[in-house]
Amino acid sequence: MPTPGEIEDFSGFKAFLRRVNLSRREICREVYEAHRGAIKIKKEKTLAKNLLRIFDGALRISNEKGFRAMTMRSLSRETGMSTGALYGYFSGKEDLLEMLMSTGQRTTWHILRESMAQVSHPLEKLRVAVRTHLFLSEAMLPWFYFGYMEARHLDPRHKERAVAGELRTEQLFADILEEGVRMGIFAVSNPLLLASLIKAMVQDWYVKRWKYAKRGISVDRYAGQVIDFVEAYAVSLEGQMKAPRRTPVARSERRRK
Repeated sequence: MPTPGEIEDFSGFKAFLRRVNLSRREICREVYEAHRGAIKIKKEKTLAKNLLRIFDGALRISNEKGFRAMTMRSLSRETGMSTGALYGYFSGKEDLLEMLMSTGQRTTWHILRESMAQVSHPLEKLRVAVRTHLFLSEAMLPWFYFGYMEARHLDPRHKERAVAGELRTEQLFADILEEGVRMGIFAVSNPLLLASLIKAMVQDWYVKRWKYAKRGISVDRYAGQVIDFVEAYAVSLEGQMKAPRRTPVARSERRRK
């Protein structure tokens, strides 16, 4: 626990995974609740197991060849399920696409809001929002990569939804920055522009994950670097005096890296 005057720093990726509920079974349960009209299978154990096989298979094919190139036959081969069995979970590719997109966005937004609800200071909100977004993208890498790479190939309705999802998280960063400007914590002339730059840095982690893996950069280290960069640019002199300190654990992790 943080000492008095400090705000807890959820900087570690492993600690994040212990703290949030990213259970694959729980994700499947939420998918069923949101799409129960299209899913014919009702047995929970079978439902969870096969939905995971379908999602994993569809994401593998899509991230290698593109969602458009995926056929029901190729998904059947990838999952080891018959095409008839697949139709028990969705009515067609359009329905599956809706499941994939809505599940990724809903999970991301839910955990972002849940994490931020634990802090109130604008600077700490920004730290938590950046870390949480990056940690989620690491934990759900195939989903994030799919959402980013497929957006340009989607039909207008789904493309609009993908763009709206990106703008929503960008606006989240902007709202935090604007709150901090009003309190004198941040000295930023254009919060929305800085928010878009933060979003771009966050996206670079999962779009070019190979680059950072090759250089031995962990998601913890990357998150710390992004936060340092943003704070160095955005925090006012007054804000530096009022800034909540990071916990000793977080600071020791950063020194080791």
